[in-house]
Amino acid sequence: MKTIKIEHPKYGILQEKVFEDKTQFKIYLKMVHSCLELKEDLTTSNGNDFLLHIPYDLLRSSMVIGDVQKNQFSRVCNSKI
Repeated sequence: MKTIKIEHPKYGILQEKVFEDKTQFKIYLKMVHSCLELKEDLTTSNGNDFLLHIPYDLLRSSMVIGDVQKNQFSRVCNSKI
């Protein structure tokens, strides 16, 4: 299982998505990266019951974390402090 987490310093976790398929994980990560590079809003839906819209300003100031365990992430943060 692969996880993507988008976390804003002020608003907290904007999205945490878990993928079973490695290919879907890569496609979604590239989509987020493209939105950041092209300075576009991140908008996605599954066409049924899920809609996500994150404006570029929030996305730009957020951390995008892909496939990281919680304890590893906290260790890195603590080492930077």
